[in-house]
Formats: sequence, structure tokens, C-alpha cells
Amino acid sequence: MTEQAIETRCIHGNVTEKNQNENRAVSFPIYQTATFSHITPGHNESGFDYTRESNPTRSRTEEIVASLESADQAIAFSSGMAAISACMELFSPQDNIICSQDLYGGVVRLHNIISRKNGLDISYVDTSNIENIEKAVTPRTRAIYIETPGNPMMCVTDIRLCSRIAKRFGALLIVDNTFLSPYFQNPLKLGADIVIHSGSKFLSGHNDTIAGFVCTNNKEIGEKLRLISKTTGAALSPFDSWLVMRGIKTLSVRMERQQENARKIAEWLLSQKEIATVYYPGLDSKLPEGQMSGTGSMISFETESEAAALAILKNVKLITFAESLGGTETLITYPMVQTHADVPEEVRERIGINARLLRLSVGLENADDIISDLKAALRGKLST
Repeated sequence: MTEQAIETRCIHGNVTEKNQNENRAVSFPIYQTATFSHITPGHNESGFDYTRESNPTRSRTEEIVASLESADQAIAFSSGMAAISACMELFSPQDNIICSQDLYGGVVRLHNIISRKNGLDISYVDTSNIENIEKAVTPRTRAIYIETPGNPMMCVTDIRLCSRIAKRFGALLIVDNTFLSPYFQNPLKLGADIVIHSGSKFLSGHNDTIAGFVCTNNKEIGEKLRLISKTTGAALSPFDSWLVMRGIKTLSVRMERQQENARKIAEWLLSQKEIATVYYPGLDSKLPEGQMSGTGSMISFETESEAAALAILKNVKLITFAESLGGTETLITYPMVQTHADVPEEVRERIGINARLLRLSVGLENADDIISDLKAALRGKLST
């Protein structure tokens, strides 16, 4: 059977034979158990022993995520940060990792507190300019780690060009694909070695689950990551695995509608005198050819003054002022004091994370209602 379209794989994964569980349940069961019984020593008919190591519900979710990313395997972790932390365990003291400077603040915190303590050398560059990566490579470079689009400035990095550099120097290319999801971007097909997702975001899609995934076509890397997951106990629980699986069923329709809303909102923001700059990949006419099939629903924008930014945060009614992204509800975030508070101030200022910058994760509400809420909040009054 030929590979089904991604909309179909969101619901079924890769169907190669009649896909039924033992009790013929349409919704895959939650195997809420810590352990599994054995028949005789050394033989377990089910193939499962202990949920920290493996569980049928988690395995099914991993199969679906792997299918969406065109990966041989996906490993499910208890959070996106747990997934990233596991990837850092692939490296040794003195290894150099080149990272996007437009990077989630939690990853910067991980590097500053843990990675450097463990002897890793972390370099931050503007990876949207490929020359910066080439200049940053050293004999000790073992990986290039990028977010594209970046968080929160939406910088787009050319994955194919990064892959060529990584391969030339014998380094791994690690891509955080959270913002676009497998629906709009497939980094493994573009030459990445590892793809990371915060499954809490678009994959689950309902702001009710914390999860992380690492996808790869490299068997050795996959085996190492599974061992790390089992050893550190960072595996995703059965119930959270089921929530992610349920969320993925609507990934395609959510991504399309959220993107449609985001484009409309980005264009409206561009027309407002109180908005100085809008950062949205859909407004960029020079995106890497063939890299993305869509530009997603994440928008950052800079207001003309700090007072305007604070007015929006204070006065929104429909939009929720909260961290996170990728859910059905539209969320607005203040990166400087929320997602990127642990990034050094001089770095924040240099890359544009200032007191006037806001990040918007566009949800499924009517776009005109979101715009009306922003308009009223910006004017400092209630909608009428």
C-alpha cells in the first residue's frame, strides 16, 4: 500500500494492514498500568515489561508521530524540555553545539545551567544567515541546533543548507519543528538527523497536555535516546500519550484554520499605526524554496511603545494572556518576562526581545473577533 496523505496519517498512522487492537476499540485504549505480567522467565508474549520502558499507548502515539515526520522512530518524552535534555546527552564534554540565537528561553536556561556544567560548549549565532554558521564551526563542533521559525522573532533558517554544512563537518543537524508541526514542515526530508517537538503545542493542540518527541531515521541515535529515556525516567505517561494521540487526529484541520486566521491578523497588524513591526513568516517573500508547505500561526509584533504593549496585555478579553502556544485558544505572551526571562538582558535587546515585543499564538476563534479584541485592547477600552 502506498503512503497515505498526512491528513489520513494524523488519524491512522501508516496503515500497512488491518489496524485493530485486541478488543476492536475505535479509540486506542489507555493502558494505565505500571507493569505487565510474564508467562515464563525471559518470555513476555506482549513485548511489554514496565511502563517506564514501554507501554502500548505510548508506542502507538510514537508510531503516529514517526509517520507524520517520515521517521523510522519517534521517542515520546514527558515534556519538550525532557526531549531536548535527552538530545544533549548524546554529546560529551568539550563538544561544541552551534545554536540559533532566536531560541526558546527554556533551552537557553538548560544550556546555561546544565549543558555548560556538563562541559558542553554552546555557541549562539543568527542561523538565518548561513554564513554565520560556517564561521562558527570549530573542530569540536558536533551538532547544529536550530529552531525554524525561531522563537520569538520568527527567523527562518534554511534546513537544506544547514544539513550540507553539518554533513561536511561530520556534525548532526537537530531541528526543533514545534512551530510548524509535521503538517507544514518535515526536516528529516530536508536533511536533518533529529527532529524535536514540544508535543504540548500543536501536536496535542488543546493546551491540556505536556509532552515531547524526538524523531530520527538514525537507528543508533534512536536506540541511545530510548536508553536515555528508560534510564532517566523521562518517558511520557499512558494518559498523556493518549491525549496527544487524540489531539493529532485534528492536526491538519487545526493547522489550516489557524494559519488562515494568522494571515488575516498579520495583515491587520501591519495596517495599525500603533504597531511598529510584524514578524510573521507568511509576510516574508524570501523563504527557502520548498522547505515549508505553510507558514503557521505564530506571530510576534512590536508596538510603538511599552505603554501600548502593556495596554494590550491588560485589556484583552477574548485572547488569553498566558505562556505556551499551539492550542485551540488564542494566547498572547510577553517574551521579555515570560518565555525568555532567563535570556541575558543584553542578548534579549540585541535580538529584539524588548518591552514592546508581544507574541501571539493564533487559535481557532473567528479571526474578526480576535482582531476586534486586539483593537479594543490597544485602544484601552472594552469591545462594544
